[in-house]
Amino acid sequence: MNKGQLIDAVQKNLGKDASRATADAALNAVIDSITKAVKKENVQIIGFGTFSVVKRAARSGINPQTGEKIKIKASKSVKFKPGSKLKASL
Repeated sequence: MNKGQLIDAVQKNLGKDASRATADAALNAVIDSITKAVKKENVQIIGFGTFSVVKRAARSGINPQTGEKIKIKASKSVKFKPGSKLKASL
């Protein structure tokens, strides 16, 4: 499912009175809120899951095209841990 299909699903769940623009605005508001909040703290949505920031240490790697050893800088990424209701629905 891509973002357009997700917007259509949200519109369908909101009912006949909701426009596609309203569903798009609602989805963008949720995504923006999660993006801003996860920078400061974990975002836990009960039954769905938890978004958290993980730190990756600097490490050495190998360039797959040349076989040359390279240094990979430390970085941050977002981790998602699914909640119990989401796991049970699968």
